[in-house]
Amino acid sequence: MLINPAKMLFLVTLVMGTLISISSNSWFGVWMGLEINLLSFIPLMTNYKNILSTEASLKYFLIQAFASAILLFSIILLYIFTQMHQKPFFTLDLIISSALLLKMGAAPFHFWFPGTMEGLNWFNCFTLMTWQKIAPLMLLSYLIQLNAFTIIVILSSVMVGSIGGLNQTSLRKLMAYSSINHLGWMIGGMLTGENVWEIYFMIYSFLSLSIIYIFMSLQIFHINQNFLTLNNNHMMKFCLFMLLLSLGGLPPFLGFLPKWIIIQTMAELNLLFLITFMAVTTLITLFYYLRLTFTAFLLSNSELKWNLSSPISWTKLTTLLSLTSISTLGLAISSMMFSII
Repeated sequence: MLINPAKMLFLVTLVMGTLISISSNSWFGVWMGLEINLLSFIPLMTNYKNILSTEASLKYFLIQAFASAILLFSIILLYIFTQMHQKPFFTLDLIISSALLLKMGAAPFHFWFPGTMEGLNWFNCFTLMTWQKIAPLMLLSYLIQLNAFTIIVILSSVMVGSIGGLNQTSLRKLMAYSSINHLGWMIGGMLTGENVWEIYFMIYSFLSLSIIYIFMSLQIFHINQNFLTLNNNHMMKFCLFMLLLSLGGLPPFLGFLPKWIIIQTMAELNLLFLITFMAVTTLITLFYYLRLTFTAFLLSNSELKWNLSSPISWTKLTTLLSLTSISTLGLAISSMMFSII
């Protein structure tokens, strides 16, 4: 994909659009950056080998264009009221926040996200789950306040992200619901400080990259493909198991570190009910992460004497072991560094 010069051009403008948005000093500059970002991602989504990609790109375009229209409408109203030196008779911050939440796919504006993910390849899935969320999250952090609307968004995101993934057999939809759940945690982190959600986002991006690297290497898209494929690659099965536990936020792993920071900082704000609800719903997400490799570990499996799948290369295995070791030992290393400092 990266050899194609046209796609390289769109990838560069995709990055530029996000950077324009987060570095702009006016809302019109923000809107312009988001539009550049949107129009760069649409060509990257299209793939003639996948018939669902056209539907996914059209769905993504319509939703993002609608969110951009709401955002632009709110910005113009804000500008008019500022020029007239009048206070708006309704909360414009709420409308701008809703447009940004729709752009990133947070609940209750999540309806387009799993369906769009289903029509993409793994590289585009990773881009949609991580890079495409940077600009809306950064802009939302400028506006966010501790009110009923924010609490409803956090609660609905963690609840939809946990319950929605229970009956999914598609790995792409499963990762989409996982992303919605993690968005709830990131928005919760915004209430406590700028650096908290940024740490969460970086660690989430790293763990998502590691897991998607496995799925991309094996070219698997559904849970039932996991069973036979992973039985032929014992080391890969072990790595996937460790990385999924880390993404679920189990304590000995790196994925627990950002959750730990958010729980501690939110406890200082006395948001105890919110923390409890978020922690409980995360346990549900851990259940459907475990379901991916649980049967491959516990049940007595039969292995074929002939193996049609090609063996994994040493380069991929070394990369995978490095990513897994960082994920496994990251919390211990971070704790040691903190105690030394």
